[in-house]
Amino acid sequence: MKLNQNINSSRLSSYIADCMENKKAEDIRIIDLKKIKNSVTDYFVLATGNSNTHVDSIADGIEADVYKKYKERPWKKEGKVNSEWVLIDFVNVVAHVFDEEKRNLYNLETLWGDGIIKDFKSKK
Repeated sequence: MKLNQNINSSRLSSYIADCMENKKAEDIRIIDLKKIKNSVTDYFVLATGNSNTHVDSIADGIEADVYKKYKERPWKKEGKVNSEWVLIDFVNVVAHVFDEEKRNLYNLETLWGDGIIKDFKSKK
């Protein structure tokens, strides 16, 4: 499965970070995994919500905004039941929305530390 041809993974990862920011997500980071030999995707986009409701809202916003702009639906999504860690998989870009406890526990920035980690800076 691949993304639609009208979007590349770099552009999608930045757009997802914008979507997260629009929903007031915190500590937004993009991890570029393209140069890692056995990576599962091109990019991870990570953010933290301040409650389960906020995590859910951020995740819903990503899905709705990506569909509205690119007509792209996620291949898979997980974690909506408890909204502590919601994963939205667009194949070449995977969005992770955490509550603070789960973000600290799983610490994907350390786990995938061989990737290029960028703090997201708004273009607004």
